Order: sequence, then C-alpha cells, then structure tokens
Amino acid sequence: MSGSEKELAMTKKEKFIKETKSISFIILLVLVFRSTIAEPFRIPSGSMIPTLMIGDFILVNKLSYGVKIPFTDINLFGFDSSPKYFFGKSDPERGDVIVFKYPRDKSINYIKRVVGLPGDILEMRDKVIYVNGNPINAQEISGKDYMDDMDDKFKVYNFRFYKAKTGEAEHTIQLDADAFYQTNFSKKTVPPGHYFVMGDNRDYSSDSRFWGFVPREVIKGKALFVWFSMIFPGGEHPFKFRPWRIGTPIN
Repeated sequence: MSGSEKELAMTKKEKFIKETKSISFIILLVLVFRSTIAEPFRIPSGSMIPTLMIGDFILVNKLSYGVKIPFTDINLFGFDSSPKYFFGKSDPERGDVIVFKYPRDKSINYIKRVVGLPGDILEMRDKVIYVNGNPINAQEISGKDYMDDMDDKFKVYNFRFYKAKTGEAEHTIQLDADAFYQTNFSKKTVPPGHYFVMGDNRDYSSDSRFWGFVPREVIKGKALFVWFSMIFPGGEHPFKFRPWRIGTPIN
C-alpha cells in the first residue's frame, strides 16, 4: 500500500470515528433530554377519558417538580433542601395530571390526576370525593361531544359527564350511572411524601382506590399537552386520527 493510499485509509477511519462520536453525542443528548427535561408518552387506556383519549401522544414536563440526576429517580437537591430546584414548583398540586411509575411494578408508567396531598383526609360517598371534609363539587354537563368521539362499543354505557374543579384545575370527569362497585371508601389519610390519585374516567380507572398511594420519588413529571392523537389500525380499537386534539392543553 502506497503512502497516499495509507493516508486515504486513515482519513476514512478518522472520518468514521468522528461521525460515530458525533452520533453518539447526539444520542446521549436526546437520552439526557428525555430523562431530565421532557419526555413523550402514549395513552394506551381509557382511564383518563374524557381529558385524555386512547391514542393521545402527550408531552410531560420533567422539570415541573424539580431537577433529577439523569437516568435516576434521585432529586439533584433533595426534597427538603432550600432552594429545592432550579425550575418550577417543588411538589405536585391538587388537580395536576401526573405521570409516575406504577408503585407495584416500576417498569410501567401510569397517568392520573392528583386528588389528595400529604396529610389530606379523603372519603368517597355516593361517587362524591370529600377532601378534608369538603366535597369536590361537580356539575353535570352535556356529553354529546365526548360521546361522538367514543368507540361504538362504549356507547351502550350510561355515561354522565361533569365539570369539576380539583384544586385550581377545572376539568371534566366521566361516570357510569349504572356502575355501583367501588362507589364509596371510608376516610383515608394520605401519608407524608405520598399522593392519592384518580382517573377522570372514575368508574373505569385503576388508581389509588385499589392499590394505594403514590410515593413522591416515583413521580416523573406533569402532563403538558397533546402533540398527536391517533389509534393505529390492527389493534383492539378501530383506526382513528384526531387532528383537532393536537395542541390540546392538559388541565
């Protein structure tokens, strides 16, 4: 091999190494961004209907409740340090829609609405939630728009829709007037460092009523908005593309 051929071979090798390093750096940046700043998620179930629909793709702000060390659940400054965080508020508020690791299987992500904060006393009577003795009032509204977007197989249910205010969040909840299971629970006190969460599709949600409280350290972030919405063909549900949901804020 001549000198010029060796130089050309070295040049190609150096170029390959340089490009590999650049690609690796970009991949690392993307992973760090997803781990610490924002992460997309897809909604696979109907537990948050009508706020979130099956097939919604959402963006979650992972700085809402503080900065974590990349690829860990460890808060950079600890939950009790002051100042706690560089960005945003320190703790979830009542009414926030949060993504968290399912406490019983941390490989699974759940999304629910915060109903109870640490120290709150909660009770459910006749499908009405009481927080520290005060009911979360809900006013029945027309559900036509929600029913029009619903799969036909669900339209046989006797759904009712209510405008509610949980904390500062105004949102809509869905109840099945014919469902009588899990309509009540006795008083529960939320322990320190934990949260009580529920789905907006109250009668069809696996949440704190069934498996308990959510520890602060497994909360990944606050849901911001819907950036895409589509049910792909071939699954349990029929194909559906919802361009009108793109950009919808999550209240």
